[in-house]
Parts: sequence; C-alpha cells; structure tokens
Amino acid sequence: MRLNVIAVFAFIYLSFAQPQDASSRVYDKPLSDAGHFSGADHNSEYDHEAFLGKEESDHFAQLTPEESKKRLLVIFVKMDTDNDKHVSFNELRMWLKYISDRYVLREVEKTFQEYSTESKTDYVTFEQHKKKLVEDFDDDDDETADVQKAIARDLRRFQKADVNSDGKLTKEEFGEFLHPEESDRMRDIVIDETMEDLDSNGDGVIDLEEYTNDMYEPAENKPMPDWVQAERTQFEQVRDKDANGFMDKNEIREWLFPNDYNHLDTEAKHLITESDDDRDGVLSRDEVVSHFDLFVGSQATDFGKVLHSHEEL
Repeated sequence: MRLNVIAVFAFIYLSFAQPQDASSRVYDKPLSDAGHFSGADHNSEYDHEAFLGKEESDHFAQLTPEESKKRLLVIFVKMDTDNDKHVSFNELRMWLKYISDRYVLREVEKTFQEYSTESKTDYVTFEQHKKKLVEDFDDDDDETADVQKAIARDLRRFQKADVNSDGKLTKEEFGEFLHPEESDRMRDIVIDETMEDLDSNGDGVIDLEEYTNDMYEPAENKPMPDWVQAERTQFEQVRDKDANGFMDKNEIREWLFPNDYNHLDTEAKHLITESDDDRDGVLSRDEVVSHFDLFVGSQATDFGKVLHSHEEL
C-alpha cells in the first residue's frame, strides 16, 4: 500500500522496524510542522504522541481523566530535573527529545537483534535484509516489479549507510539505514525517495497536481476538502520558492528539513504557551495537570472498562 507524505506527517511515530515495501518512505516523525496544524485546525494527537510516544499515547487514551492526571504527575517529576517544582522550556524540550530518541533506539535495537540473532553475527548484511524484504511481499506474480523496486531502493540506502563500504552494517549504521531522517549525511536519501514517490511523470520535479494527488484522491461530484485546498495554497505560496509551478530537490529539502524549524522547539513552545496560565514562562504542577488533555488526552473505554498500562515511562 502506498504511504503518502501528508498522511504520514499527521502521525508522529510510524514503525520502521519491518522491511519496507516499494513505496515506503522514511518518516517516523514529522520533518516539518505539517502534522501539527492543518489550516486553522490543531491536531491534538500530535501533542499526545510527541509528549508520550505513540504506544503510550494509545494507552493513555483509554484511561479515565483521574488516572491520566495521576500518571501525568509521575511524568512531571521526571521532567523536573532540577527539582524546583516547575518545568522550564529546556526541561520540556529534553523530555520531548527523550521520547523521540527512545522510539528510534528501541526499534533499532529490536530489529538489529532480530537480524543478528538469526545470523549469529554482530552486523547486518544486505542479503539478510533482502531475504526479509522479499518475505514481506506476497507470492503474487504481479508484485515482482514492486519487489525489485524495493530491493533496489533499499540497496541504495544500505550502501549509503555503510560508511566503510565493507558490506556490513554495525548497529549504528543499521540505525541510519532504518532511520535516515535522523542522520544529516543520510538526508539525501529522504529527499530522493520523496521525489521518486511524488514525481509520477518522471520529469524530475513535483508539480501541484502530483503534490496534491499524493495526499488526496478526488471523488466524483464531491468538493475538494478545505484541508486539501489549504495544502495547495501552501504549495503555491510556501513550498514553490521560485514560483515556477514546480518543486525541485532543493525545494523538497527545504520542505522536509527547513533550516529555521525544529519540531522539538516548536512543540515545547506550543505546550508552554497553551498551559502557562500565569505567564511566568515555566509550568507548575497544577498548570500541567489542569491541562492534562493537552499533554496526554483521556477517555473512558466502552462500557466503563478501563485499560491500564504498567509500562514505566
């Protein structure tokens, strides 16, 4: 199934632990602010997953407000590293980075162990990955082209991650293979794969229709949703820097990795702005708890059943 850019941006964490299909791209977290706001609409799931991680966010969504507040207090103590009973911008940002990095490290560790245990080595070869990649596809003959495309795509990424070109990926190199968006030297892979997936006519640039069609399939006799129109406006007024009607690789780079944008800083500022009731620039325990729905969300499960997660955050 084809993953589209905007849909992926809408959710912070997408697992990259399994072999990827022919059209998978590499985002496991937002590379811009596209998922946080769509037009004037705020995406609260963005906040919850940035603050908790996807798995914990799903768990918190099943808790009662009272249970969510109790668990949020535990997190508050962990964020308050200087024990001054307040959470500063830097402390909140450190927490968001911890949650972000933890997901990546867990997935890299888990997948590396699966590969290395099977092969009884402390490295991963492309043949190992290729075997798992092929197994991930059905045996249907009409998928042969997709399999070959996936192999070629991952081989290019593997070779880029293989710093000393010895055909073996260490755990660190394997992490860059799985999550190239986390590595400055691997970002060209992200850009190339995005270009390949959106550039349906193969002319080396992305036009407005290609950009729009990647996120939305028009329905006959139905008006274009407002959020799609807002994205088209973004393309015309923001993405297409030189206003020539196309996005080239440099413009895609600026879209995915803008120099003046850091999603952790932006999220930390957003959470403080929305929760700092006394406007002193830091968050008290009461302010965090009173805005628990912003940080973690909460809802009772069907028929009054409450699911409890005992995982240590």
